[in-house]
Amino acid sequence: MLIHPNFDPVAIHLGPLAVRWYGLMYLVAFVSAVVVGRLRLRLPHVAAQGWTARDIDDMLFYGVLGTILGGRLGYVIFYKASWYLAHPFDIFKVWEGGMSFHGGFIGVTLAMILFAFQRKRTWLQVTDFVAPMVPLGLAAGRLGNFINGELWGRVTDPNAPWAMLFPGAANDDAIWLAKHSQADMQWHLTEIFARYHMLPRHPSQLYEIALEGFVLFILLWTFTRKPRPVGAGSALFLIGYGLARFTVEFAREPDDYLGLLTFGLSMGQWLSVPMIVVGIGIMIWAYRRDKRLPSKPANAA
Repeated sequence: MLIHPNFDPVAIHLGPLAVRWYGLMYLVAFVSAVVVGRLRLRLPHVAAQGWTARDIDDMLFYGVLGTILGGRLGYVIFYKASWYLAHPFDIFKVWEGGMSFHGGFIGVTLAMILFAFQRKRTWLQVTDFVAPMVPLGLAAGRLGNFINGELWGRVTDPNAPWAMLFPGAANDDAIWLAKHSQADMQWHLTEIFARYHMLPRHPSQLYEIALEGFVLFILLWTFTRKPRPVGAGSALFLIGYGLARFTVEFAREPDDYLGLLTFGLSMGQWLSVPMIVVGIGIMIWAYRRDKRLPSKPANAA
């Protein structure tokens, strides 16, 4: 079995100040978005749409605000509403963690609507440009989760090559072991816990880095390298992320204060279903609309 390295969550100690890995991963995410955006400007069909480097810089400003405000409020509302209702000032303690992708997605969506209005573009034109800029940032965020040893996966077969022991999960492991005697008998988990004081789990953060990050980026980058109907790139992001997140959630440990919901699905899965459905709808609309548009007249020889 693999053992999580149990990194120090603080990357740089500067006297009373501390720079945390998770904060650095946000910086990496925003830098990667700028780099991918600049590379997209080199594509002829993107350049022909009039996008500029200044647009990317302004987009980043809106995106940062949308990500932070939406991500935090989404976590508060979707995952721990009762706690924050009783402790409202804890909402501002962002340094203690607690961000929701789906909340951040809503925040960025609203920010891009505002950006589109100011630039006199349609919302889908903006989100089509932004879509390939997002996945590598998601990968950076999940790497931050892995470094912090948080959001670990569900208990798994100790003989699996990916099984990993997370020191931060030790208390949860003891509780889990007391509730799952059948799995204990199957995998001899009591012996493993007696030896390591931990249980083998899926490193689901790494799965998310692979699927939500690299695989989704490759799909989007490849798809948007050629001209596509307006909305198609945005639709592929919604479908791709929704499917990736829905799949990984089967290996990720549900939040202990929520557990599994209706039909044995997690909150992350239920929030991903609308993304997939809306993405499919936009994709169908985009291609049907593209067929109805008049074709451009051929240039005279």
